[in-house]
Amino acid sequence: MRIVYGLAITMLMSISLTRADIATIKSEGVTQSPEGIFPKLTASNLEKQTLSLPQDFAGDRNLLLIAFQREQQKNVDTWLHGMKRFESSPNFRYYELPTIDRLNPIARWFIDSGMRRGIPDREARARTITLYLDKLAFRKTLNLPDERRIYAVLVDRSGRLLWRAEGDFDEAKAASLLNVLREDKK
Repeated sequence: MRIVYGLAITMLMSISLTRADIATIKSEGVTQSPEGIFPKLTASNLEKQTLSLPQDFAGDRNLLLIAFQREQQKNVDTWLHGMKRFESSPNFRYYELPTIDRLNPIARWFIDSGMRRGIPDREARARTITLYLDKLAFRKTLNLPDERRIYAVLVDRSGRLLWRAEGDFDEAKAASLLNVLREDKK
């Protein structure tokens, strides 16, 4: 069954539609104040709510956990386990953004339904927003060099990039993010 499911997802993900153009922005590594803006787009969370991003992000500061491959969920989970310490930061929210190339509506329904079934918690489904877009253009806009790792990006409600990190959560990244959030309070 897993093989059939995996083949079906692979087949559906290979069906691409037109691509959007997005500007290229430079930043690198763990960055305290990267340049750039999260692109304006429309997407739905796993609770089937349509959102206009970035303005519909609920926090004044929003950590976006961007993953490009299904097997990167374990890397995203390292960040999710570390989020408790940030919940006391006022107006801070975090989101999972599985990022997939544009697909037809049937393929999107199939993938979203599978993820929805795999996430029983309503809050987790509400903060999981699947992006179906031109991944290369999206990565260029946020200066994400490749899809081999996940990225944690802090943005404000207007989409302005405030901080960025790559890979698994660790104490150095936690301290850096906490520092940015504390400075923001001043």
